[in-house]
Amino acid sequence: MKSVKNNFNKLIDKIKNIDIKTFIKKIIPFIIKNKFYVFMFLSLYIFDISTRIMTNNIGFVHFLNPYPNLFSCLWILTLIFLIKNMKNIYGKLIYALFYGFTFIMFLTHNLYYTYFKVFFDFSVLNAASEGSSYLLDTLKDIKIWMYVIIIISLTLAVLTYKNFNKNRKNNKKNILKIIMIFIVIHALFPLSLGGATKSLEWNAWKNKRNVYNTFNDNNKSMELVGMFEYNVRNLYITYFRDTKESSDESISFLDEIFKENPIHQNAYTGIFEGRNLIFLQLESIDTFLTNEEVMPNLVSLRNHSINFTDHYSFVNGGGSTFNSEFMINTGYATPYTFNQNAYTFSKNNFDYSLPRLFKSVGYTVNAFHMNSSEYYSRGVNYKNFGYDSYNGLKDLGTYTDKCYELDTELINNEKFNSMIFNVENPLNEHFVSYIISYTAHTPFQKDKGTCSMLLDLEEKNDPNFNPTELDCMKIQAKETDDMIGLLMENLKEKGLYDNTVLVVYADHYAYTITDETILNAYKDTSTNLINHTDCFIWASDITYQEITKTTSQLNIMPTILNLFNLYVNPNYYIGEDALDPDYFGLVFFSDNSWWDGKRYVQNGEVIKGLPATIEYIESTSTKINNLIAKNDEVLKTNYFKKLKDKDKEIVENK
Repeated sequence: MKSVKNNFNKLIDKIKNIDIKTFIKKIIPFIIKNKFYVFMFLSLYIFDISTRIMTNNIGFVHFLNPYPNLFSCLWILTLIFLIKNMKNIYGKLIYALFYGFTFIMFLTHNLYYTYFKVFFDFSVLNAASEGSSYLLDTLKDIKIWMYVIIIISLTLAVLTYKNFNKNRKNNKKNILKIIMIFIVIHALFPLSLGGATKSLEWNAWKNKRNVYNTFNDNNKSMELVGMFEYNVRNLYITYFRDTKESSDESISFLDEIFKENPIHQNAYTGIFEGRNLIFLQLESIDTFLTNEEVMPNLVSLRNHSINFTDHYSFVNGGGSTFNSEFMINTGYATPYTFNQNAYTFSKNNFDYSLPRLFKSVGYTVNAFHMNSSEYYSRGVNYKNFGYDSYNGLKDLGTYTDKCYELDTELINNEKFNSMIFNVENPLNEHFVSYIISYTAHTPFQKDKGTCSMLLDLEEKNDPNFNPTELDCMKIQAKETDDMIGLLMENLKEKGLYDNTVLVVYADHYAYTITDETILNAYKDTSTNLINHTDCFIWASDITYQEITKTTSQLNIMPTILNLFNLYVNPNYYIGEDALDPDYFGLVFFSDNSWWDGKRYVQNGEVIKGLPATIEYIESTSTKINNLIAKNDEVLKTNYFKKLKDKDKEIVENK
C-alpha cells in the first residue's frame, strides 16, 4: 500500500511539472483525432471545473490541485471507456442520463451555494416540500457565468451526439474490465490524501483524509474531490452509510463528560422563577429590519431588555428554521460530522429538553406556527420534545385563503389566542408558549407570497406602486411587528404583562434575498459573521442591559433555565449560560470556523479581528472539536436514553 501511495504521489508531481507549451503541441493532433471523446469529456468536465473556480474563495484546495481533477477525470474517463464498448443506443442512453444528472447537480450546487455559501447536500431533500414552491424564484438567480457554461456544455453535448459511432457493438468483457479497473483505482485514490488524524485533534478539519472520510464539510469536500465524486459520495453518506452504531469509545467519551455535575448559580439565578414565558422565533428578521421605522414594537421591547448584541443564529444543515427550534428546545445542534437532519431525531430521548423541564414544575407548554404539523415532522418532534401540543393555523381547516400566513393571525385567531395566553387552562397559572412567525418568509415580490397579500390588504397593489425586494421585506417584517404589538396588548388586557417574560430572536439571517447588494450594504458577507441577528430577553421590570459576549441559539436554553431556576447538569448541553460571569463567549460554524467576539478564525488562521497566539487558536479549536464530538455522539447514540436505562438499572438493583 505504501508503494502504491508513493507511486501515486510521483504521478502527481509529474503532472505538476508538465511543460504547458509542449503539452499543447502534442495535444492538438490528439484532439482532432479523438474529437468525439474530447467533446464528451469537456461537456461534463466544464461543469465541475467552473463550479470549483467560481467558489475558489473557500480556500481549502485550489481548483488546479490534482486531487479533485483526478477524481473527476476518473469518473468521466470511465464513462467514456464504457460507452466506447457499448452499442450506439446504449451509449447514448448512458451518456444522456449521466449528462442530465450532472446538469441538474451543476445548477443545484451553484444556486444553493449562492443562497447558503455551502454546497447542496442530499440530506436537505427531506425538507424539499417547504421550499418547492419557491423553486422558480431561485432559478431566476442563475448567474451570467452559469448561462455561459450551460451554453458551452450543451453545444459540446450536441457535437458528442452527432459523432456517436453507429457501428459500435457491446463488448461485455471490456465493460467488466473497465468496471473492475475503476473500482480498484477509486479505492486507491484516497490513499494519496495521506493518513487521517484523530477526530478530536484541534486541526483535524484541515487533514484531507479526515475531510474525505467524514465528508461532513460540504465546501471542503467539493474542493477536495470535485463534483462527480462529491455527488456520489454524498449520496452514499446520506442514505447508505450506517451512522447510528455506537462504539464503546463513544459511550466512554460521553460518560466521562456527563459524570461531572458542576454547581451553576449566579446573580441571575431564579430572577424569573414562577413567571410565564413566551418565545418569539422570528422568521428571516435580519438586523437591518429591526429599526423604529420598520419594527417599532420590537425596538420598544429591545430597549427594555437584556440585549445580546453579538448574537448569531447560524445555519447548520438542512431546514434552517427547524434547526433553531431544535437548538432552543434540546440544547443540541444539527449533526456536524454526519448527514442527518434535526427533525429526524423524533425517537431520541430528550428528557432534559426545555419543555419537559418546565412541565416538571407544572407549566402548560404549547407551540404555535402557521404551518401544518407535517412540515419538518413538527407534530411528532414537538411531542417528543415534551410539548403538550403543536398547533398550526393551516391544520385548523377554517381558512378559505392563505391569510393563515399572516403573523397577526397567530394572535387574532380566537383558538390560538386562548391557547397562547392559557385562557383554556386557567387553573394552571403558568405557561410557556413557543411562537414561530412566518410572514417574513421568501418570496419578497409584489405579485407573490405574503408581500402580495399585504399589498392587497392595504390597497397598495396597483400598477404605479412597484416595491423593490427590500420594500417587500420591510412590508412583511412590519406584519411580524404588528403581531408583536397585538401580543403585548393581549398581555396587558389579560393581566399577564408583569408576570410574563419574552425571549425574542431570529431563526436565521435573511439568506433568501436574491438582491445581494442588500446584504452587502448592511452586513459582513465575507464570513460566517453574516449570521449576526437580534436576540434579547424582555420583562416589564428589566432595566436595559447590554451583553456583549458572543452568543448563539445554543446559549438560549441554558440561559433561560438558570433565569427560571430550573437546575439541571450544565454538562447536559452544548452551550452555556450567557449571563454567567465565567462564560467565555464563542460561536462555531459548520465549517469549523469560529468567532469569540474579538477574532474570526478559519482554517487555523485569524481572518478578521485581533491577532491570537497559536496556543490560543489550538486550545479554542480543541474545545470546539470536543463540543462537536459531544453534540454528534449524543444524537448518534441516543445517549440520554442510555443514561435513563442506566439510572433505571441502578434503581432496580437497589
